[in-house]
Amino acid sequence: MTRERGILRWPVLRQLRGEDPRSDAARSARTDALRPRVEQADKVARSVCPYCAVGCGQLVYAKEGRVTQIEGDPDSPISRGRLCPKGSASKQLVNHPDRQTTVLYRRPHGTEWERLDLDTAMDMIADRVVRTRRETWQQEEDGKVVRRTLGIASLGGATLDNEENYLMKKLYTALGAIQVENQARI
Repeated sequence: MTRERGILRWPVLRQLRGEDPRSDAARSARTDALRPRVEQADKVARSVCPYCAVGCGQLVYAKEGRVTQIEGDPDSPISRGRLCPKGSASKQLVNHPDRQTTVLYRRPHGTEWERLDLDTAMDMIADRVVRTRRETWQQEEDGKVVRRTLGIASLGGATLDNEENYLMKKLYTALGAIQVENQARI
């Protein structure tokens, strides 16, 4: 008889019998103390997962300017609130302690990296693009007008989203580059 009383006291049986309508039997002090990870966020931004070309929607939660959580956006018609393992872990892209936040440059034949400010690095890149385009520009080939350069090429990465790839394609086409590829297609 004691054994039956013990089994009858199991929370799931009490819930099924209707003796515990508020589900208190399945709760514990630890459960009551749990809080949602996003409860403390002071800002929520909608974003798109950066990993592949699918474009899953993300909700990015931040507190005091720091990303605290990234979850799937239930309003996204593409992913309906779901993220793959890479998308779920995309918080590490901005919060990982080893993330590079400064420009590093290694001079030709150099063995050490040096830090550059962003303006200097951007000027160096722009100068090299203009010089390369000028030196490798082809106006004609075999009597045909080609107006192109084979000295500039692009290989986009899978962490770029569709919009970034679109803008890169437009930029390289405007520069006359014809060798434009993306890792996602390879």
